[in-house]
Amino acid sequence: MVRITEVTMRSRAYRAGVRAGDLLVSVNGEEIRDVLDYRFYLAEKRVTLACLRDGKPYEVTIEKEVYDDIGLAFETPLMDEKMRCKNGCIFCFIDQNPSGMRESVYFKDDDSRLSFLHGNYITLTNMTDRDIDRIIKMRFSPVRVSVHTTNPELRVQMMKNKRAGDVLAYLDRLAEAGLEIHAQIVLCRGVNDGEELARTLADLARLMPALTSLSVVPAGLTDHREGLYPLAPFTREECRRVIREVTAFGDRLLEKTGARTVYLSDEFYLKAELPLPDEDYYEGYSQIENGVGMLRSFEEEAALAIGDFECADEADDTAVRCVSVATGEAAYPELLSLAKRLEAKFPLLKIHVYCIKNHFFGQHITVAGLLTGRDIADGLAGKELGERLFLPRAALREEGDLFLCGMSCRELEEKLGVPIDYIENDGDAFVCALLGVEE
Repeated sequence: MVRITEVTMRSRAYRAGVRAGDLLVSVNGEEIRDVLDYRFYLAEKRVTLACLRDGKPYEVTIEKEVYDDIGLAFETPLMDEKMRCKNGCIFCFIDQNPSGMRESVYFKDDDSRLSFLHGNYITLTNMTDRDIDRIIKMRFSPVRVSVHTTNPELRVQMMKNKRAGDVLAYLDRLAEAGLEIHAQIVLCRGVNDGEELARTLADLARLMPALTSLSVVPAGLTDHREGLYPLAPFTREECRRVIREVTAFGDRLLEKTGARTVYLSDEFYLKAELPLPDEDYYEGYSQIENGVGMLRSFEEEAALAIGDFECADEADDTAVRCVSVATGEAAYPELLSLAKRLEAKFPLLKIHVYCIKNHFFGQHITVAGLLTGRDIADGLAGKELGERLFLPRAALREEGDLFLCGMSCRELEEKLGVPIDYIENDGDAFVCALLGVEE
């Protein structure tokens, strides 16, 4: 059972007599443990809620449309505590955070419910047969799994969890049930690459068609790895080798099944100093949040947006302006190129693009989403910023108010003395923001 913390006024539940403080025991006779149970059993036209108030049971029946909400809120979005990760992965980014950050940054979650609600990747080590049975019964899909290797012994070593090898069998159960699986491999140099990578690709390919996407991304390594497993970044030539291997495997799948299914993150191409694949390679960008095709998608969106303006006259009212953009090393060349295209098309627009080095995490961390307010402030000190500065929204926490270092948006504005707008990772939004027009 779960405690109801709020009942929306005049909602169906309120009109039925449910009140804040009551305990929800079951829906249509099914026990409610968390948000997955609640959402699944609530999806009926007629629902009977069994509740407790001051220890006394009561029931109400509500008529509604299948997917209508009834107006209940609970103590947490999960209606339960987040499940803490029980692994000790050799590449875990959280273990590489410097000290002195806010407490929530150090929390490791590995919660299957967040996989369905927010697209998080899970390792399966926190799950039991009962959990898998529930997922299959409820047909929750897709299931996003951090696999890393299909070698059971190596998976145990990499994740420092004795269940890590055994739970790989859950992948077969999910596939046999016809659920969609998205998987990822965090590649560690000298650990799960080479022959081990070839084995993992082959093993996972056998799960098709249930396996609908698989990404290969390099382990993110900060400068704060004292006492941790010794890992080194891939060299340029090693990145090129990984690209050849994974691309060749994807080519074979494409020829055999009609879908490539296996993709490399942008970081491999940047480190290899090779051009990104064409848009068709990504087959709909199913793993864009894993950094797979993010730059290519951004470029395509921005190109379309620029093309929407046939001549400079269309933006004349707002184009007499000077603005600035700051980003990480990975996206800098792309944003600089786009800025030059905009300046060429709109002669009265001046865009300063600045590359911010990540001193907080270290030289190997180049993505914009891990920039801190501290590094941005230091990197832009004394620079010409124009009338407005644009920064990546991804560098802020979900609430949109703090950077990872704890600096607030207001603090950064005061330090730099310029209004700051935060842009989502969207090429159309980027172009329109720089031009000062509505999307």
